[in-house]
Amino acid sequence: MHELKRKDIIYPELSFQTVCVLFEVSNSLGAQYHERYYQRAIASLLREAGIEFREQVRIDCVVNGQKVAQGVVDFLIEGKLILEIKKGERFLKQNIDQLNSYLLMSGIQLGILANFTSRGLQFKRIINIRNSP
Repeated sequence: MHELKRKDIIYPELSFQTVCVLFEVSNSLGAQYHERYYQRAIASLLREAGIEFREQVRIDCVVNGQKVAQGVVDFLIEGKLILEIKKGERFLKQNIDQLNSYLLMSGIQLGILANFTSRGLQFKRIINIRNSP
C-alpha cells in the first residue's frame, strides 16, 4: 500500500487553515443549528483569516459541449478547494458521492466534507483522483 508523506498532501496549509476554521465554528456553535448558520460562521472566519473564497458557486457538468447537469458548492476556497457543509450524525454515501461529483465536474483536486454532529466536527478530505498530480 502506498504511504502518503507530507509532501504528497495536496494543499496542506490551506487544508489546515480550513479545518481550523471548521473546528472553531464547531466549538462555538455546537450541533444544534441549521447548515446555513454554520455557513455564515465559516464565511465570517474565512474572511477574518484573509482566506479568499466564494459561496454557493455553480459548476456545470458538460459533455460534448452540452451542459447536462449543474451543482452548487457551498464554498470554493482560493479557487482550489471545495468545502461542503453537512449537519447530521454521520456521513452519508450520498454526501461523499455529491462532493466527488463536484470535484469531477469542476476539475478541482481537493474537497473537504464537513459534518457538524452532536459529537463534534467530523471531516473528510476527498481527492479527485482523475485530476490529482
